[in-house]
Amino acid sequence: MPMNRPLRLTKPPDDIVTATIGLLTQEHAGQIDDIWAGILRETQQPDASWNWAHKLRLAVNDDRYEAYGIEFEALLQGVILLETQWHRSWLPQRFPLVYVEYLASAPWNRRLLEDPPYLIGVGRALVLFARQRSVELGYGGRVGLHALPGAEAFYRRYNMPDYGPDPDKDGLVYFEYAALTL
Repeated sequence: MPMNRPLRLTKPPDDIVTATIGLLTQEHAGQIDDIWAGILRETQQPDASWNWAHKLRLAVNDDRYEAYGIEFEALLQGVILLETQWHRSWLPQRFPLVYVEYLASAPWNRRLLEDPPYLIGVGRALVLFARQRSVELGYGGRVGLHALPGAEAFYRRYNMPDYGPDPDKDGLVYFEYAALTL
């Protein structure tokens, strides 16, 4: 699995800062419980009930899952849980892909909660990281996910093809990036 990698984000108004993405840790899960959770509940965010300590245990104990976090200034800025072995493309060829099980930005990085957000680009960096993992795993950059209704516009903004509502996933819209072309 990858070690910590630097990535660039924007700190408004237009400062470019370097954060790191690496494996999610118990400390990160603690930050979600201690700092994020109350804000997410108070603002009635759809991911307020997500248990990242459980997701971290899943990633530690099951080789199919990987959990990562973006850190900046000693604070967790975003998290992602990937499934790397079982999911297949919705295309007829059924290519293997990296599936984004969960993705979340810290509450202060969400434009709906903070305008401007503390950091811009956290969600996009997490999706791009999923594509990088897909390339590293030999899947060509293929990534799939089901989006919460409030996040659909985000994925469309980054030209992630929309395959429509999935009746097997409570009608959540399925999005999938095809392989990268070189």
